[in-house]
This record gives sequence, structure tokens and C-alpha cells, in this order.
Amino acid sequence: MNSLAHPHSRFTPAVQDPDGPRELVILGSTGSIGTQAIDVVLRNPDRFRVVALSAAGGRVGLLAEQAVALGVHTVAVADPAAERPLREALAAKAGGAPLPRVLAGPEAATELAALECHSVLNGITGSIGLAPTLAALRAGRVLVLANKESLIVGGPLVKAAARPGQIVPVDSEHAALFQALAGGTRAEVRKLVVTASGGPFRTRTREQLAGVTPAEALAHPTWAMGPVVTINSATLVNKGLEVIEAHLLYDVPFDRIEVVVHPQSVVHSMVEFTDGSTLAQASPPDMRMPIALGLGWPDRVPDAAPGCDWTKAATWEFFPLDDEAFPAVELAREVGTLGGTAPAVFNAANEECVDAFLKGALPFTGIVDTVAKVVAEHGAPAAGTSLTVEDVLQAEHWARARARELAAG
Repeated sequence: MNSLAHPHSRFTPAVQDPDGPRELVILGSTGSIGTQAIDVVLRNPDRFRVVALSAAGGRVGLLAEQAVALGVHTVAVADPAAERPLREALAAKAGGAPLPRVLAGPEAATELAALECHSVLNGITGSIGLAPTLAALRAGRVLVLANKESLIVGGPLVKAAARPGQIVPVDSEHAALFQALAGGTRAEVRKLVVTASGGPFRTRTREQLAGVTPAEALAHPTWAMGPVVTINSATLVNKGLEVIEAHLLYDVPFDRIEVVVHPQSVVHSMVEFTDGSTLAQASPPDMRMPIALGLGWPDRVPDAAPGCDWTKAATWEFFPLDDEAFPAVELAREVGTLGGTAPAVFNAANEECVDAFLKGALPFTGIVDTVAKVVAEHGAPAAGTSLTVEDVLQAEHWARARARELAAG
């Protein structure tokens, strides 16, 4: 295996650990992953120090509050219009203390990703995280990856830029696989078993899903996430993306990556070995645990999140995935096998279809059905074609436009 992420492959970053806390850059600091990462950092000041933060720009008050509390030297916003409000918010919260440098614009996060530090946490949502991912890898930083889209849409580009062990995954499923893989050698791995909560509609048939409303789809039974990720969890598109991600991270063929529905979301994923043994990673659903693992690897951060309470009775259930009701996972396998720009088309078309569903322009089942049509129209890449960032951007632009056309039609 040529694994991007594997516990037996330890990457030495270009910037070594200093005697003091490990220096970090956090991208997407005002989102769910970013805010929980900052919680981990603030509770472990002897282990971590954040030197820079980036965000989209919609929550400048929170970003300024984070920057002042952490004492960072640089803050970035993707939206140029947010620069002035950010500067004003920083001045108001700093109380006369020196202000951090402010960067603004679509390339700001990419610039931050290459700053001198030990690790870069990419918690940006969407494929716009690709350029920062590549920048961090090329600068020789450890990439703590929560932005699965950048790996999925730019797979060959990321694989070419990364050295073995340079990526530590933050998705709870991939952090679980990362830990379970430590229980054997690469040659002993038979299959990866990725667990799925099943979302709020796991017991419904395809016919029963047709009338699902946005409010119902946004009511996830286990996790608190942003709207796009929550809808992706309801359609299981998110699980399809995770299958592609697992293939790229661990170099395991798609026919050896299985998805199983586990409503309790306590077992985050499993690895089956060639002797029939299966190792599972279990913990209550709390993203601070995989975030802390990524930030601290190869060391664990004590008390990062609560563990299982073994003094109380509990039942863990596992069910096979209903591919007829939830065809997104099988579609993702096909897309991943096609490679090239197909994953970028899949991801971009889905984002547009989710937006159309939330606006009432597309039924729930129409999300994946429309994505499948866009993928089919895109077709397979030409043999021997190499991938570039421009290819990814052009494919995404076409996919978004075509998905909007189909959703409106």
C-alpha cells in the first residue's frame, strides 16, 4: 500500500516540534471543526499554540474573539468585504494589545497553510479547501485533514504532493480506521468497514423518502453539523464521500471497503484482518476526540473527550445498508473507480442539488438521482489523462451549471 495516512508511517514535518507547545494553523476556525479544535487547544496550552486562523468571513466577531484569545499573529478571511469589519472587531476586542496581521481574499487561506508551523488543520468545508491542502503538503507540514472534499476532488494531486504519513485524518470514521490499522500490518488487512448512523431516515424505503422535507432532513439524530453535511448524512452522500476518502487514504480497493449502518454512532469504523479478527474503535460521538488525535499524533491528548461509560447497560446495533433506498454509496464507488474529474463532478453536483432541495426546488430523492445524471453525462476520463487543478475547477463549474439546469427543469 502507498498509504497517505497509516499509523505505521510517521512523517517528520519540515518544522520540528519546539521545546514548547506544538505550533498550529487552523483553517475554518469559526466552523464546527474549528471551534472544537480551539476548545482542545485552550484546554491544553502546554501542548498546542495556534499561530494563525482563517475563516470564510461570515462571523468576524467570533473570529476576532478567537484570534485575541489565542494570541495569533495572522488572521485571514476569504471574503474581501469582511476585512474592514474584522479589523474593527479585532481592535474592539484587543483592548490595546498588538493586533494580528490580517489577510483577505480567496487565496488567504492558502497563504496561511504554508506558514511556518508544525501542523495545519484544514477544517474548511467544500472543495475550496484543495489549494490550502496542497499548499500545506508542499510546505512540508503535517496535514490534519477534516476537509475530505479536497482529497476526493483532487485525489491524484494530493497523492502526488503528500509523503507517507503526512496526512492524519479527522473524520471520525477515518480516525477510527487510522487507529484500528495499528493492530496489524498492511498485508494483513482484509477489509475496511465504515460505519454510518443511517441518518434520520434509515428505516424508510425509497418510496417513503420521496416526501421528506428540508426540516426533517436537517434533524440529524446524533451529530450537530452544518446544513450541507447534515443533508449529505441523510442521503448517505457523506458516506459515499468517505468511501472514496478511505480508498485514497489507505490504498484499499473499493471492493474491500464496506459500509454498515450503526445508529448509535459509538463504533466509528472497523478493520477486518485476514485471520478473521475485527478491530473496532469506539467512543461516544464527540469530534474533539479525533480532532485531538490529529493535532497530537503520534501522542494522545488525555481527556480530549469523555469515554464510554461501561457501568451502564448499552446496546450497539448493526444493519446492512439499503442500497435501493440510499444509492449514494454505490454511486460513489462508481465515481471513485472512474477517477479523474468524476469525483469533483459528483461533489459539486451534489452541493448544488442540496441547495436546490433546501430551497424546495428538488425532492429529497431527486438529490442523488440528479447527481447520477450529471455524473453519467460527464462520462469517464480519457485513458492516460493526468489531473490538474484547472481540470478540477472546470469540471466543478460544468457540474454545478448542469445540476442547476436539471434541478430547474
